[in-house]
Amino acid sequence: MLLIGYGNPGRGDDGLGPAFSERIATRGLPGLEVDTDYQLVAEHALAVSAQDVVIFADAVIGGEGAYSFREISPQLSETLGSHSMQPETVLALCQTLFGVTPQAYVMAISGHDYGEVKEGLSEEAEANLDEAERFFLRWLADRTNAGRAAHA
Repeated sequence: MLLIGYGNPGRGDDGLGPAFSERIATRGLPGLEVDTDYQLVAEHALAVSAQDVVIFADAVIGGEGAYSFREISPQLSETLGSHSMQPETVLALCQTLFGVTPQAYVMAISGHDYGEVKEGLSEEAEANLDEAERFFLRWLADRTNAGRAAHA
């Protein structure tokens, strides 16, 4: 399983994706690889191709709650550039180039302060990050326990 947190920590709450992946990385969870990046690029398709499950974590503007977590499918965008790709595009490249499509999810964490060039998250974004982390750890534990039960 691979978690990719991406975004720009120098743009306030846009750093929620990297903050999420860095928090999770400090836990050293078995079976979970963690990557933190500035943006998604075509090269991520190679890393994704070696996984059965991948989670993309990013900030979202105008989210309805603290976070959302949804499964995604491969989808090529109308323009395919080498920078700033969407998770669905990375999955489509993985499918096209390597013939595999891992199960994939997007963890979108709501941010509020994107305007200025500055490091650090707003108080609201920190609270949303806490909620997203709690959810993710429960989700991961439930998957692990379900996998153990299936093999018992």
